[in-house]
Amino acid sequence: MLYVNAWYIGDMPEHTPADRLEHIGDAGGRPVYYDCCRGTYHTWYDDESYEPVSSALLEAVSSVLEVEVDDLETLYERIDPDALNALFHHWRGERTGATGSVSFRFARCSVTVCADGEIVIDPVKRTAAPA
Repeated sequence: MLYVNAWYIGDMPEHTPADRLEHIGDAGGRPVYYDCCRGTYHTWYDDESYEPVSSALLEAVSSVLEVEVDDLETLYERIDPDALNALFHHWRGERTGATGSVSFRFARCSVTVCADGEIVIDPVKRTAAPA
């Protein structure tokens, strides 16, 4: 299931990791943080890099799950990477300070990509099968 939230407000302040976030490593040169209160992982995409946001998302998810990017399911199975990149590019190009997010399931995770560049990864907790 895909969820898109979008709204427009004035200039958006730069977002920095909250005090509750613990730096746990890096994914593609971007720091990855863990929020122990929510059990979520956070990284921020730098739109000045030449890499698309979909690639940053793949690197972040593979880092969180501790697998190689090639071992993940294909992103196309969940969302069109070109459409995600275009939407993010549109958000970042808005002069009005666009905000919003896209949420979807990918590789046993709930993933949210925010207009401000934040990527939130919420791994699905596995439960043991009944005996």
